[in-house]
Amino acid sequence: MKPHFHKVPIPLLHTFSIRRDVQAHFPTLWHYHPELEIQLTLRGEGIRLIGDNISHFAAGEIILLGENLPHSWRSSEEYYQKNSSRSVEAIIIQFHQDCFGRDFFNLPEARLIKKLFEKAKKGLLIKGKTRVQLTRLMIEASAAKGLERFILLLKILNAMSETEEYETLASAHAFYKSNEAESLRLSKIYNYALSNYSKEISIQDIASVANLSETSFCRYFKTLTKKTFCNFLIEIRISHACRYLLEDRDSAEVICAKCGFKNPSNFYRHFKKVTGNTPRAYKRQYMKSQ
Repeated sequence: MKPHFHKVPIPLLHTFSIRRDVQAHFPTLWHYHPELEIQLTLRGEGIRLIGDNISHFAAGEIILLGENLPHSWRSSEEYYQKNSSRSVEAIIIQFHQDCFGRDFFNLPEARLIKKLFEKAKKGLLIKGKTRVQLTRLMIEASAAKGLERFILLLKILNAMSETEEYETLASAHAFYKSNEAESLRLSKIYNYALSNYSKEISIQDIASVANLSETSFCRYFKTLTKKTFCNFLIEIRISHACRYLLEDRDSAEVICAKCGFKNPSNFYRHFKKVTGNTPRAYKRQYMKSQ
């Protein structure tokens, strides 16, 4: 899926951007930018796409995105409902690696940060005690002024560079250049799939959204995303299923129907293939990690 280029605004008299956003829901634009990005989700839940990775997100999550890595956060359906009382909140830091100066990465003390930026090209999900430490630092940084902002950014990156508590998200082929027309077409495909994942979506339906023949659409989508639309849709459905499992409201059979699967056996098979676990084992593993 080809992303839209996004120009990150850097405030006047600052070398990088840090802001605390409160919105009804996260913007759904699939985009990339040369700046690295750290996002701490304080409130909200839904599905995030990072490169070719599709996963559920929730409050408390910290993600480091490398330069030019396509990404998008889409809030759960209830956030888009009319008169919804829900809202999302996040602290977002965006910076170009050149903001540290031309010779910064030649310093021996910066060796690990240089390696961190290389790993971040696939996206990193920060976990464990490091996530707790970084949450405190990012909240502090969002209110800081002057040189203290810069010092806190270095502390955040230093903590990330020294930890092994992270998960790599995307694969190596996660970046695709695009033009405006292709970005618009793929955004329509992406938004239609995320809005209608619980229903049956035929190739005819989605090809019509893309204004292509069925054969052309299948070839087009596979060329750009390195996966079939069927597999893309399954990953979206399983990501939602993971969220429903952790909410502990419904049985696996009920979740199966809510996420668009025709029968439980089909659901269990795809769940195991995507996550590596059965629904019960996935939930048990999550509870142990909390």
